[in-house]
Amino acid sequence: MSHSVPNLDEIGVKAEPELADSFRREVAQLLGRNNLNFPGAQPVSFSAKHLDELQKEDYYVCEKTDGIRCLMYFARGDPEAKPEIHYLIDRKNEYRFVDGLHFPMPGDDTFQSFHVDTLVDGELVKDTYEDGTQQLKFLVFDCLVLDGQSLMHRTLDKRLAYFKERVLKPYNKMFEAFPEEKQHRPFAVEDKETQFSYGIEMMFRDILPKVRRIHGNDGLIFTCRSTPYRIGTDEHILKWKPPSENTVDFRMRLEFPVLEPDTDDEADGVFEPYPDYDATPICHLFVMLNAGEYRHFGELFVTPTEWEDLKAMGIPLDDSIVECFKDSDSRWRFHRLRDDKMDANHVSTVEKVLESIEDRITEDDLIRIAPTIKTAWKKRQAGGSSAQGRGAPPAVNGNGVKRKFEE
Repeated sequence: MSHSVPNLDEIGVKAEPELADSFRREVAQLLGRNNLNFPGAQPVSFSAKHLDELQKEDYYVCEKTDGIRCLMYFARGDPEAKPEIHYLIDRKNEYRFVDGLHFPMPGDDTFQSFHVDTLVDGELVKDTYEDGTQQLKFLVFDCLVLDGQSLMHRTLDKRLAYFKERVLKPYNKMFEAFPEEKQHRPFAVEDKETQFSYGIEMMFRDILPKVRRIHGNDGLIFTCRSTPYRIGTDEHILKWKPPSENTVDFRMRLEFPVLEPDTDDEADGVFEPYPDYDATPICHLFVMLNAGEYRHFGELFVTPTEWEDLKAMGIPLDDSIVECFKDSDSRWRFHRLRDDKMDANHVSTVEKVLESIEDRITEDDLIRIAPTIKTAWKKRQAGGSSAQGRGAPPAVNGNGVKRKFEE
């Protein structure tokens, strides 16, 4: 079954530059930062050293969804007209207004109250079921700020517990009371299914086959329980992909062969050399060094047939962001266009991906190490010396990490 990634422009209305900039400042203030860049955490690629990391610290694992990464901002609107408004923030740091969302406060049986000054992290996916029906979902996997209170320095299980108890439970209760309203929501909101890091075999055996059928999957994400939410690259969020699917996002620039004018060209008044746009170009690949500064990294190997397929997409290819993989002959090959990204991977990210490609940590490697991870986790729990602390670990089931809510 093929899966289509949601189109954000069909879901929300992009804010004009001035308004978007105003929201960026609001969000930065909410997070206590001066930087107006995309406020989300970014994982690092999984390599051999992370097998040790999973034994040293308590991690949770969830599937890496084939969707669109977004943060959702619960903002203050016009007190008279629309007091609560919601924006999706994509990887390009663009803001899109989404109408029809409502998140009541806990304990409000009238469902009239609502959250503001709230920021959650998640993934927008399009579930496709066997009967052909589809449903958009926003799967939440972290909560940065809730009703103006920063949760970023809390542990992951606490951040999730706050979100589930304060936001998700009242939201679900509202739709239990008014199920007919489900048809009017732009998408459903759920928490993302999460397991202990040592539940790897269950992830591969039970969960991944299911999500691959519904909305696609391209790996696993391991997130450290004890570390705070970190904006930008977070060394404690680990992105594992099958070795054959490790990819790099490059900036691609095209170099077409130059033709000397022949007699027909001169008859048409063309006397200067000109690019041969009918030929297959050299596709140069660049990585980012600093903002606006790039380094040539290699070339994309593309056959004439593949080039025709790329042209048939009808999208400008020169200076585009392309996701590439290394084939068995160590050549960079085209995987997909990344029109959701503004820039190529930083050279440091590329080096980590190359390390992952070199290390080739497989599904079997992860399953093999799972009992050792479990033993280490239980030992820390018993000794009270770990990130998990003295309390019992949160029970985990198909609805994600579940735990008695704590203030």
